[in-house]
Amino acid sequence: MAAIPLNLTIEQGVDYDATFTVRNKDQSPLNLLGYSAESYVRKHHTAVIKYPFTVTFVNRVNGVINISMTDTQTTQLKEGRHVYDVVLTAPSGLKTRVVMGSILVSPGATY
Repeated sequence: MAAIPLNLTIEQGVDYDATFTVRNKDQSPLNLLGYSAESYVRKHHTAVIKYPFTVTFVNRVNGVINISMTDTQTTQLKEGRHVYDVVLTAPSGLKTRVVMGSILVSPGATY
């Protein structure tokens, strides 16, 4: 399965979340029972510093996952463009990148 390219915008200083449905090649939802996931934001793909998203399985049977950051976490992100991805690990150990793209971090006037 190829990663879905999806660009996001995160506002500094406020909570952020996005929900995705992971699908098989035939567009049926991927059953995520037994899967784990991780997701990070970096300034660029080789950057050492990375910021984790919290990944939650909203509905494993129907392939629904959520990535989120708290207001404290989004405050740590520098203004500008970044990259991110979401990687699933199957019960077999196979790792698959399911979503990837760029993130525009926009500053706020209040935080």
